[in-house]
Amino acid sequence: MGAAELSMQDVADAAGVSKALIHYHYRDKESLLEQVATWATAQVLERERSALDGATASTAVDAVWRWLDEELDGGHLRLLLELGQYRVPRVRIAVQEFLRVRREAATDSIRHLFELLELRPRVPVELLARVVVAFIDGLASHPRGDDSRDVRVTFDVFWLSLLSLAE
Repeated sequence: MGAAELSMQDVADAAGVSKALIHYHYRDKESLLEQVATWATAQVLERERSALDGATASTAVDAVWRWLDEELDGGHLRLLLELGQYRVPRVRIAVQEFLRVRREAATDSIRHLFELLELRPRVPVELLARVVVAFIDGLASHPRGDDSRDVRVTFDVFWLSLLSLAE
């Protein structure tokens, strides 16, 4: 079920609470979805920022893969992509903010990864971040199935091509 089909009653039923309680905290569906987008953004960014904690040159790419694999399994990226299709300004603005801060986080992550590998990118890191975000969005836009091995191979080829853009 997408955001457009979601009702406050669906949320109440899933939470095991009354619809009145949901309305007490969120005046309408858009307020709820805006809060969901804000919460999911914070969760994804926190995990991305910590993905390379403790990584070394020999473990850095695998650390990024573990983060991405967990994100794809968790579904928050896909949720945010779906919310980005919802045609209500408050929700779309929250998702656009997510994209902006996500690009910043990707820029920091890529910069850190290249430093760990003692490489210098020949392409602006901000441009690489946009490419990485688009790549990850492409992976997140598909339901997760038994293709995790193929996704890992795709990830490895993608990162090998990015790393080839280094001095």
